[in-house]
Amino acid sequence: MRRHFVLLAIIPALSGCLATAQDKNPSALRGVEPVNVPVVSRADYALDLTAPGGSLPSSEAGRLDGWFRSLQLGYGDNIYVDGPDANGARSDVARVAGRFGMLVSNGAPVTAGDIAPGTVRVVVSRTTASVPGCPNWSGRSQPNLENKSMSNFGCSVNANLAAMVANPEDLVQGREGSGIGDTLTATKAVESYRRATPTGDQGLKDINTKKEK
Repeated sequence: MRRHFVLLAIIPALSGCLATAQDKNPSALRGVEPVNVPVVSRADYALDLTAPGGSLPSSEAGRLDGWFRSLQLGYGDNIYVDGPDANGARSDVARVAGRFGMLVSNGAPVTAGDIAPGTVRVVVSRTTASVPGCPNWSGRSQPNLENKSMSNFGCSVNANLAAMVANPEDLVQGREGSGIGDTLTATKAVESYRRATPTGDQGLKDINTKKEK
């Protein structure tokens, strides 16, 4: 009888330790919302170029082109021109950015350091999305006496979403619809599928897989 009492005293102690180690944030995993969600961060890259009178010399335009290439400028990046002569140099910067299929945005983010007279600052803002801490197997799946979500819940789907989204800013704000809906365009694919002749309508073809001599 004594042995039974000893076992009953040890089992609750072990289960309590496991439940504490399973989850560092008990309340976060009690709902259906995933704890592991994409986090969007922004980085600003700046380059000061000589632009006397708001005109960008060809040598500086070449520097700008090489800088854009080193950054692998592409969709989702935002380009700004800052400085007293920004309005004059904007067209020259836009001409270089156009080679990459990009446009120059209005305004400019705040950057560190003063802009010297006779120069302009080109800023490229880039946002990235990631799911920090994934994969997260910090908690054990069993025992799960409170029916909580696993610590890794949401990692796979949200990590794939963060990796595939073309513009991570869409995860923060999204995009407004155009307000114009064309039902003919929306149903074009369905109508084309319905009008298509079934592939088996003419019967099965007699195909010879032997090589002809």
